[in-house]
Amino acid sequence: MMGFLDNIIANLPEVKPPTQKKLSFNEKLRWTGMILIMYFILGLIPAYGLAPSVLSRFDFLSTILGASFGSLTSLGIGPIVTASIVLQLVQGSGLINFDLTSETGKRRFQGLQKILSIFFIFLEAIIFVTTGALPPTSPNLTLIVIVQLAAGGLFILFMDEIVSKYGFGSGVSLFIAAGVSQSIFIQLFNPLMGDAQVPAGAVIAVFYSLGNSQAAGALTESLVKIIATVLVYLVVVYVQAMKVEIPLSFGRVSGQGIRWPLNFLYSNVIPIILVSALIANFQLLGQLIPSVAGISSFIRAPNVLLAVFQGGISGTMIVQATVYMLIYMVGATIFSIFWVQTSGLDAASQAEQMISSGLQIPGFRRDKRVLERMLKRYITPLTVMGGLAIGILATLANITGAIGTGTGLLLTVMIIYQLYQDIAKQHMYDMNPMMRKFIKV
Repeated sequence: MMGFLDNIIANLPEVKPPTQKKLSFNEKLRWTGMILIMYFILGLIPAYGLAPSVLSRFDFLSTILGASFGSLTSLGIGPIVTASIVLQLVQGSGLINFDLTSETGKRRFQGLQKILSIFFIFLEAIIFVTTGALPPTSPNLTLIVIVQLAAGGLFILFMDEIVSKYGFGSGVSLFIAAGVSQSIFIQLFNPLMGDAQVPAGAVIAVFYSLGNSQAAGALTESLVKIIATVLVYLVVVYVQAMKVEIPLSFGRVSGQGIRWPLNFLYSNVIPIILVSALIANFQLLGQLIPSVAGISSFIRAPNVLLAVFQGGISGTMIVQATVYMLIYMVGATIFSIFWVQTSGLDAASQAEQMISSGLQIPGFRRDKRVLERMLKRYITPLTVMGGLAIGILATLANITGAIGTGTGLLLTVMIIYQLYQDIAKQHMYDMNPMMRKFIKV
């Protein structure tokens, strides 16, 4: 069975890794910039033969999935994230067990994830078109629309691979951050008139409402959105910076040591991406299947903060917000545990990395088992508490009505912060001296 899987993985199309061990800052910046430009260009190319009338139904999905519905990026990162969810659940349940401490196990895990991603690209393209979610203008164009959506999904899959090997971070995170940043800018500064005959951009609407007494309601709503956005940003930056530092020493160099940082949000953005995509897919089913619509309505975030300012919070809204928070908290915690175990962030993998770097606990013998036991006392609680915390943050961000959607803003802040940290650690000394002034480790 594994031999058959290895043969398929070996014949999968892939982006060749760079020949040199470490790319320079300028090279990574160039590749990342090119992929971002390609991503935005694909999002501007409409799929030929696609009916535009129903696209507004899926606006709420575009932020989480990094998609631009109606274009070649209509599938977004959905298939990639869905494949990751399925594989992590299968690995976590023990149905399939890859040894992720070995190179062979990692290669098989990543290869199978790629196979599943390609499968879900074609499956989701077929489902979107045949169920009427993204219908063609004519039945004769059904196959053409499916092929276009699948081609766009494959483009995104390989662009993600290019970013992972040649750029900064991962393409999945980059596309989310880029899409949300674009959405936030438009929602803040869009001068065009909206449905209520006030500018659609919140900042523009504030100034417009100050000079128009008939738009007082729009002033309140716009201010609430801006305040919620700023608060979410400040809280996420503060929590993201929280960490525990473990003192370690170099066994062969007396008196020399470092402090190994473990972030409070130990599993970072991945769990919230996974649980958000899972909820987004369920909400999509609610749009397409009437029998699911009632259930899916309870996993939508009510705008509690705006309701407070308008003087009315219903019991249904409280129940909905509570259910929504519980789903996010439980989901983020489960995916946090699975991600730590499958991505090399567990205590055993970290201990092995420290030992190979010549590090040990001061006052203890240089033994992987000693390091692993000590790390478990930190990593296990951080994994659970970090998952719970990010679930709570995502919920609070959503129910406050922050611009760009609360989850989108949360993800973007965390992605950019993590990107900043990675650049500071890896490229502090090979970037432009002017840029170095703005970077701190």
